[in-house]
Amino acid sequence: MLDLSAKKCVPCNAKDLRPMTEEAAKDLITRVDGWNLIIDDGPMKLSRSWKVKSFTKGLELFKLVADVAEAEDHHPDLHLVGWNNVTIEIWTHSVGGLTENDFILAAKINAVDLHHLLRKKVAKVNP
Repeated sequence: MLDLSAKKCVPCNAKDLRPMTEEAAKDLITRVDGWNLIIDDGPMKLSRSWKVKSFTKGLELFKLVADVAEAEDHHPDLHLVGWNNVTIEIWTHSVGGLTENDFILAAKINAVDLHHLLRKKVAKVNP
């Protein structure tokens, strides 16, 4: 099975591009660590959230993701809520749901080193 991050997104205007089934999406979600499958009233989407060190670190994260998205010509929805809560949603708008492109982009985002932008988890100290 080819690593998703090694694949390339196909053009979204391809005539045979269709939204995948929920079953196919549930199979692929296991291959993109940290991402969640959103199934609600609207189209199926992928979603992932991070807490960044600062507002500007959130913007830096967006720039790194934008570079990947531009290279793939597949663009996610980027959300910066509050000063340090970043969420990315991915879905193929042109087909109204998920395609393999969305999972490829998620895998490529996972490959970007974001650790220097993220808040460190606070370890609990036992008394």
